[in-house]
Amino acid sequence: MLKWGLVLLGTIWWTAASAQQTFGGYDCTEDCSGHKAGYDWAQQNGVSDSSDCSGNSQSFVEGCEAYVEDPNRGSDEDDDGNEIDD
Repeated sequence: MLKWGLVLLGTIWWTAASAQQTFGGYDCTEDCSGHKAGYDWAQQNGVSDSSDCSGNSQSFVEGCEAYVEDPNRGSDEDDDGNEIDD
């Protein structure tokens, strides 16, 4: 009985982990809004070097870096094409 419970728990964890949203290849914490904000900021400020990406939020910095890596991807969707709310 314990073995099947652990298998079920592992399956639930794996399913939840595989459903993680990503933005520009970076894992999102909740809804990718921090990544979107960083991407938009980098776009508005013409950032072309990831060394110019800084801030107090890891997701903001990663969003900025995503812009530097691919300035044509846009910020409205995560990597799976799901819309990101502001």
